[in-house]
Amino acid sequence: RESRTPVYYVNDKPHIGHVYTSTVADVYARFQRNMGKDVFFLTGTDEHGLKVEQSAEKRGVTTQQLADENSALFREVMEAMNISFSSFIRTTDASHKVQVQTLVEILLQKDFIYLGKFEGWYDEGQEEYYTETKAKEIGYKSPISGKDLIRSSEENYYFKLSAFQDQLLRFHEDNPTFLTPSSRRNEIIRRVEEGLNDVPVSRTNFTWGVPMPGDDTHVIYVWIDALLNYITALNLAEGPETNVGVSICHSEEGLKGYWPASLHVMAKEISWFHAVIWPALLLALELPLPERVHAHGFWIREGRKMSKSLGNFVDLEVMKRFSDHYGLDGFRYYLLTEGPVGSQDANFSASRVHEVYNTDLANTLGNSLSRTTAMVNKYYSDGAIPSEISTAGKRITWERFDWPELTAGAAADVMRHVEDLELPKATMAAIGIVARVDLFISETEPFRMAKDDLKAEELGAVLYQCLEALRIACVLLEPFIPEKIIEVGESMDLGTGSLLERVEWGGLKPGDKVKKMNIFPRVSPLNDQGLPLVG
Repeated sequence: RESRTPVYYVNDKPHIGHVYTSTVADVYARFQRNMGKDVFFLTGTDEHGLKVEQSAEKRGVTTQQLADENSALFREVMEAMNISFSSFIRTTDASHKVQVQTLVEILLQKDFIYLGKFEGWYDEGQEEYYTETKAKEIGYKSPISGKDLIRSSEENYYFKLSAFQDQLLRFHEDNPTFLTPSSRRNEIIRRVEEGLNDVPVSRTNFTWGVPMPGDDTHVIYVWIDALLNYITALNLAEGPETNVGVSICHSEEGLKGYWPASLHVMAKEISWFHAVIWPALLLALELPLPERVHAHGFWIREGRKMSKSLGNFVDLEVMKRFSDHYGLDGFRYYLLTEGPVGSQDANFSASRVHEVYNTDLANTLGNSLSRTTAMVNKYYSDGAIPSEISTAGKRITWERFDWPELTAGAAADVMRHVEDLELPKATMAAIGIVARVDLFISETEPFRMAKDDLKAEELGAVLYQCLEALRIACVLLEPFIPEKIIEVGESMDLGTGSLLERVEWGGLKPGDKVKKMNIFPRVSPLNDQGLPLVG
């Protein structure tokens, strides 16, 4: 299985959007690993193009210095946010550049690329071209930034995107789960139906990029360069003549066995490139298409798009304050449960960070683990786990609490929802087990049973079932809050093997020890800048 984020553009520093995309991909990768699958999780940085050149000039540094500095920062942030990537690619890597030229040369030889002249409009922020008709339709303004489009006339090499219109339409119609959410698919199909124009694959107004093979007066267009990283990272275009450096092999056939990708995750503004241009390039190269492209929404604040000019941006400093205060997993859990994983944008709110942390983590999961492990340690020597089996050799059960069935149903729900990238529903199903444990404790009242020697077997069964249900909930939550589940595992055996094996009822062994734990302490709220509330 392969999970991929886009390569992030290094003209500026990372922000909440980059972290969110990577965290969504990380949950999927961790979940697949837990299912026992071999996973290659790719992320990295897109380092060429006019905007990088311009940003470096403003800073008074070379383009390579800026690329090195910001690429290193992206990597540091991914590591700090506990993103479990397998490989981090840079589009300035020698192997990538050589393979890009090889792939473009193949397209030239197959007559999918030709030299032509562009007359139209250009979106500098998105580095995207528009015809006069399309530019007029969108009011000559960028649909993403709102800035004016720039009139452009230049000689470029073009990719024959128009040749793939019918093939792409059939593909999207025959593969309704290729682009998700479904609303994005509908938008893309409508746009393809309007007609496809050939797209530039080279530029001449800057020099920071991969030279066009056979014509170094042209630089390969940044989007073509960036999209090809998904296969150059796996050395798909690397042969004896392109062997730059040493490839890291992950299996007998090296990394090539990881293509096609299982999942590309990105924000919605680049879905066109990934759902139309990228598949067309792969079709031209006669390579398989990825199984799925998921384009999530944006983070917003008070209904407005985040921007530096509005002062409502969630940057690295703000994110660090929240993750330091609520713990990395506390902040991560908020992003995953409240984030814009579907078709709608999501509002970032400090009050919701606090509410979600308190409701799901401190008051539910943390409190249930704390009270249950405290009772086991109070009523049983050294925290020895009791048994749910009576002296007659049968499970002691309670009506409405068929725990093997309840936990199996919840586990199936979590697995289905993660596969569908419906992450808030997945966490809800896992936390639902914990809420059920709390109800079970309220109804059976083990603290009263402990006062009656005749209820000793029932007390043991109640506490065993509480612990075992909590164990299964924690196993299911591990991709979402990995550090905290490691902490739980240090106090209670969470089991071994694949996810399916670990969520089977009966994993805890009577007589094994469990320690008291307090994994989500209560904390005070913060304001929207991640600072303590005053007064």
